[in-house]
Amino acid sequence: MPADFFLKGLAIGFAIAAPVGPIGVLCIRRSAEGGPRLGLATGAGAAVADAAYGAVAAFGLTAVSSFLVGGRFWLQLLGGFFLMYLGFASFRSKPGPAPPSAPAPIGATLLAASGSTFLLTLANPATILSFVAIFSGFGLGSAPGYSSAAAMVAGVFTGSLAWWLILSQSVGFFHARLSSDWTRGISRVSGCVLFLFGIAAVLAALRG
Repeated sequence: MPADFFLKGLAIGFAIAAPVGPIGVLCIRRSAEGGPRLGLATGAGAAVADAAYGAVAAFGLTAVSSFLVGGRFWLQLLGGFFLMYLGFASFRSKPGPAPPSAPAPIGATLLAASGSTFLLTLANPATILSFVAIFSGFGLGSAPGYSSAAAMVAGVFTGSLAWWLILSQSVGFFHARLSSDWTRGISRVSGCVLFLFGIAAVLAALRG
């Protein structure tokens, strides 16, 4: 039943998003500095990418999967350098105090936040292989048609987005209460962590 596959996808999406990684660090930093809307926009980009990879696996788009996995070296290398850039920019940033009345960033800022994490998540095409293995384990291969596959992909997106909503709202709760010293400290710590994630990604790409 499609509803069953939606629930399975929900669990998969939440489980894939929850482990702390570079996207989680970005979400925490942006939620603390710009509020929960900016944090949620950051996570939403990753949720869309997770759903896209889930669709590739669920619908058996082997040509797309092979193309992305074949370009894994360049994608991972570019993703690593992008993470290093984000880490450097975060470390160098000088966030000011966040008054309670400050409006949340909108428009292009939210779109840029989503776009950056969407591209970073796509820069790890090996994720497709994880989705293929997980979907097979959940019995998607014996699903009766496209409706079940679509329901599972929708569940992946919803589960992933649910995690980012929880994280951004939890961190964003302190947004207006943080002093400039705290936000500056968060930026520097997250910058170092993102830079290290970037180095790790570049080294992993070079090792093949």
